[in-house]
Amino acid sequence: MSLVVLDEVTLFFADRMIFDAASLRLGHGDRVGLIGPNGSGKTTLLKVIAGEQEIDDGKVTRANGVRIGWLPQDLSIAGGRSLIDMILSSVPGRKELDRRLAETEAALEAASASGDVEDERMLELASEVGELHEQVDHFERFFGEHEALAILAGLGFQPGDEKRDIGELSGGWKMRGVLAGLLFQRPDVLLLDEPTNHLDMPSVAWFSDFLKKWRGCFVLISHDREFLNEQISRVVSLELEGVRSYPGNYEKYVAQRAEEETILAGKAKNLARERERLTRFVDRFRAQANKAAAVQSRVKMLEKMESVETYEKRQVMRFSFPPTERTVNDVIRVEGLKKAYGSHVVFPGIDLTVRRGEKIGIIGVNGAGKTTLLRMLAGELQADAGSIKLGNGVNVGYYAQHHADTLDLSSTVYEVVQRASPETPPSRVRAILGAFMFSGDDTDKPVKVLSGGEKARVALARLLVKPGNLMLMDEPTNHLDLASSEALTASLGTYDGTLVFVSHNRSLIRSLATRIWNVEDQRVETYPGTLDEYLYSMSQRRQTVAVEGDSSQQRDPRGALKGKQEASNRTADDKARKRQEAEARQKRSAKLGPLEKQVVQLEERVGVLEAEQKARSAELADPTVYDDAARRNKLLSDYQTAADKLEELTARWEQAMAELEAARAQLEST
Repeated sequence: MSLVVLDEVTLFFADRMIFDAASLRLGHGDRVGLIGPNGSGKTTLLKVIAGEQEIDDGKVTRANGVRIGWLPQDLSIAGGRSLIDMILSSVPGRKELDRRLAETEAALEAASASGDVEDERMLELASEVGELHEQVDHFERFFGEHEALAILAGLGFQPGDEKRDIGELSGGWKMRGVLAGLLFQRPDVLLLDEPTNHLDMPSVAWFSDFLKKWRGCFVLISHDREFLNEQISRVVSLELEGVRSYPGNYEKYVAQRAEEETILAGKAKNLARERERLTRFVDRFRAQANKAAAVQSRVKMLEKMESVETYEKRQVMRFSFPPTERTVNDVIRVEGLKKAYGSHVVFPGIDLTVRRGEKIGIIGVNGAGKTTLLRMLAGELQADAGSIKLGNGVNVGYYAQHHADTLDLSSTVYEVVQRASPETPPSRVRAILGAFMFSGDDTDKPVKVLSGGEKARVALARLLVKPGNLMLMDEPTNHLDLASSEALTASLGTYDGTLVFVSHNRSLIRSLATRIWNVEDQRVETYPGTLDEYLYSMSQRRQTVAVEGDSSQQRDPRGALKGKQEASNRTADDKARKRQEAEARQKRSAKLGPLEKQVVQLEERVGVLEAEQKARSAELADPTVYDDAARRNKLLSDYQTAADKLEELTARWEQAMAELEAARAQLEST
């Protein structure tokens, strides 16, 4: 039985056709991934299913009594009630049931007090009260407060948050609250529009497990390829040729789509070859009377031949980075960094180092300080104490989530990007806009008419027109469609500078991160490896803690817990560990200190020489220099001397770096 049926639905926005006779069926247990580029109508389709959007033609049929829950990307919620009240009251019929029960109990109490009501009426009222109590029990059994609290905990809310007024929550936490309400009320059809945008990685993991157990129907829009693959069993794709449906997950859709394209291309090629053969025959023998019947036969064959339209490929965001200017080895040094908001301490004093060429993925629960850390590194937020030092020659490019909301709405797409780098030639600006799918008249559109995803692409283009050799990015794939998200990931893979980014998108982190920073409990744990290696390390650590926890509960023969002795042992172990760590730091400093100092000094000298050479090159490019022989000869001589010195220093730097890396490797292996 179908829950929702869209039959030949047509919809226009002004003179633009969004859907042309689109059809779709949603049944019990359907797990649908809805994909398509920004602006293709994904959110609009969810609105049509939910009954929030009128259609111009066609028919939408919903089964009797079907309950549809919809999580939009943007919502507005007024305060005045607690989070738990909002969730408990979100179940349809609960308020009406409570009202009926209160009224019936009042009527029964009044009838009993008056004594004027007939026994039959009293029995009716008592029976109705009993039935209503049974319905309330049903609600409590399936929609109890404990279930709501469990969902809130899974989505990252802390104990006590359920009593807070929803008006106090930020937009992201309000969105989590609405999602909690939808999961709690268990609608027959669940519509999810980018539900992971405001979730951190632990919450995404919990939500993924929850959704895997979901027995109802859902339609999911997500830019996270892994999340989509984990959840869906069918892809509904908004293609140029219309709404198409494919069985399987996203990976299977990609394979099926490629296979369709190959088959159609081959069929079109064969038909073209056959058409050419028949046309050649007709042209050759058209004038010969004895071939008239054969010619006429082939003309009819040509008229009856089917036409095959190959897929019109969508434009996909594509961008590759030019080589960046070389920086020193230590791109960022963070020492004793402190930050607090009132009594809430985010970082009590942390030390971090970012080295040239690293791609660092920052993960952690929401509210731990990921964005705060990135904003301080970018200079957008002042630290309370400590220092952040950028290495020589480091030029920072910064992309924040809110940057798409700070675009000049009255300016055109071209003007916004061009202002970010006035020295960039117009042809280069337009080439970059083309890479971000803004071409022709699109570049002259005012920003205010763009969708959220299009604004995000403009903000990215504004950064990447002048990216620098250090990029700091906060959730760069939010608001992008799946294809654009993957294209950005591929583009960032070509970047030879240093990248530090915050993301909950596992595909992005897996593809790019060479080091993980986990922000948690007022500290930043650095892990020199990939996301999968880090997650494996964390799982091993949890298993070890669990085993040690079980062991600590073992009793001695007299039944007394070994806690006191183990506490003493732990204290001794901590002292020994701290002594060993101090000795290791001293040993590391003694061995690596001189080498690191030598590398830094050489990098600084190379940087100075490169700057001088750049200035000399600019002078030598001036034609008037060659009118003055003395000046020209001195410039050429200085240029050659500096080039030789630069080559020597670079060789010495490479040797010093090799020695430093070897020393580091030796220390790590001991």
